[in-house]
Amino acid sequence: MSHTRRSLVGFVAAASVTLLVLTGCTLFPHRAPTVATGAPQGFESLYNQKVTWTGCNSSFECATVTAPINWDAPADGTITLALVRHRAAGKKLGSLLVNPGGPGGSGVDFVASGSGVSSALSDSFDVVGWDPRGVGKSTEVTCFTDPKQTDEALYGTFSSPYGTQGWIDELTVEEKSFAAACDKNTGELLAHVDAVSNAKDMDLIRGVLGDAQLNYLGYSYGTFLGTVYAELFPEKVGKLVLDGAIDPLLGSLDTLAVQMAGFDSAFRAYMTWCLGQADCPFTGTVDSALAQAGSVLEGVDSRHLAAADGRELDSATLGTAIAENLYSQSFWPDETSMFVALQTGDPSLVFTNADSYNSRNPDGSYSGNSTEVYVAVNCLEGDFASDPTTALDGVAKIDAAAPILGKYFAYDDYAVLETACTNWPVPPVTMPAAYDAKGAPPILVIGTTNDPATPLAWAQSLASQLSSGVLVTHKGEGHTAYNQGNACVDSTVDDYFVKGTVPSVDPMC
Repeated sequence: MSHTRRSLVGFVAAASVTLLVLTGCTLFPHRAPTVATGAPQGFESLYNQKVTWTGCNSSFECATVTAPINWDAPADGTITLALVRHRAAGKKLGSLLVNPGGPGGSGVDFVASGSGVSSALSDSFDVVGWDPRGVGKSTEVTCFTDPKQTDEALYGTFSSPYGTQGWIDELTVEEKSFAAACDKNTGELLAHVDAVSNAKDMDLIRGVLGDAQLNYLGYSYGTFLGTVYAELFPEKVGKLVLDGAIDPLLGSLDTLAVQMAGFDSAFRAYMTWCLGQADCPFTGTVDSALAQAGSVLEGVDSRHLAAADGRELDSATLGTAIAENLYSQSFWPDETSMFVALQTGDPSLVFTNADSYNSRNPDGSYSGNSTEVYVAVNCLEGDFASDPTTALDGVAKIDAAAPILGKYFAYDDYAVLETACTNWPVPPVTMPAAYDAKGAPPILVIGTTNDPATPLAWAQSLASQLSSGVLVTHKGEGHTAYNQGNACVDSTVDDYFVKGTVPSVDPMC
C-alpha cells in the first residue's frame, strides 16, 4: 500500500527545533533504571538495555536505543533510534509515544517543538517522540549525498513533455540512479524500514520505558504504524489515537487516486473561499475559477519561469506547491499570494511553498531525508512492483479520479514511485493480511470530512476493520484534527487518554 506523502504537523516542527534538541546536553541526576516488561523471547537483553537520558535545553531529555537492523535476523547487526522525552508536569499516568507522519517525519523534532499534544496530556504523560528507523537522527536512509542531486530529482525538468513515454523513459533512468544510490549508501537497512519493523521498534521503546502497555498518538502515516502495532501486539495496546487515518487495505494506485481526489475537493473549498476575498486572482463561478487555475497549471511548462537560483518552474513543482497550502485552511492566503505572484511572472512563492513541502532550506540544503524515506517505505510496503499498470496508465487513472489537480501531483509522486519501485534493489516485505487487532481495547480513529491527504472514508474504513475501532469525525478542512483548535476533538482525545473515556457514539465534532 501507499501512504500520504507527509503530515503537515510533523514537518512544520522540523525546521524550528533542530538546535533545541542538539544543544545544552547535560546528564540528568541518577535515577533507578526502568525494568523492561513484555520482552519477546530471545530479545530480553535488548529490552533491558541501559539507556542514558541527557538534557536537551531545559525541559527535554534525549536518548538513543539500540534495535536490530533486521528483527528476523538479529545477528545481522544493530541500528540506533533517537528519542526525546518531556516528562509529565503533573501526576504521571505513563508514557505517550507520538509520531507526526510521513513516511519520513521526525518525531524527535515534533515533540521537541512542543507540538502534537495538549497541556492536559503533557501534564499527565511523559511525552516521547522518536525518529523511526531510517529517519533523521536515527540510523538513516541515505541516497544522494549532494543536495544538488536531490534538487535535480525533485525540481529537474525533462526533454520530453509530461504524460509521454519519452518522459517516462527519462524518469526511469533518473529513478534507477536514485535507487542505486540508496542501495549503495544505506546498505542492509534499506530492506527494513517498513511498518512491521517500526512496530517492533515501538514495542522495544515501550519496554525500555518500563510501560506494560503502549499509549500512542499517531498522525497521518503514523496511524498506519499504530495500526500495525495493534495488529502485531493487541495485548500490549493501552490507549491508541489514530488521527488522519489511512486505510491499510487499499492498493498503492487506488490509495493515491483517492488521495488526489481529496486534494481536488480541498482545492474546490479553497476556491470557494478565495472568490469571496478582495485579492483573489480568479473570477466568476467556482467552476470557471477552477478552469482558470487549470489553465495556469497547463501553461506553466511553456513559460520557463526561473527562480533566483536557476531552478526552472514546471507544472509538477506547481502542483506540489498547491498541495502544500491545502494541508491547512490557515495556509489558504498563501495559496492566493502564490497565484497572484505567478500572474506577474514571479515564481518565487511557488518555490517557497514547494521547498517547504520538500524540507528544502533557503541555502539549498535539506533539513531531513523525508524524500528518501518516503520512496523507500512505499517501495517496501506498496504493490508498485507487482501491479501491471504502466506509469502512464496510472497517471491517467489519477487524472480521471482528480481532474483538477491529480495528474500534476502524480508527475512528482505516483510516477516517481512507480518507476523507482519497479527498479528498487530490495523486494517488498510481507504485510499483515488483515488489521482487526482482535483483543485490543478501544482505539480512537479520527477522520476529517474534507481532509485533502487522508480522506474521511479511510478513517471510516479503518474504524470498521479494527475490532475495537471507535470513529471520531471532525467536520472541517485540513489534514488531521487533534490539537488544532477544535474543542470537541481535543476534549474527546484528552478524556480518552487521561480518564479512559470512550465515546459511546461518534461525537461528530
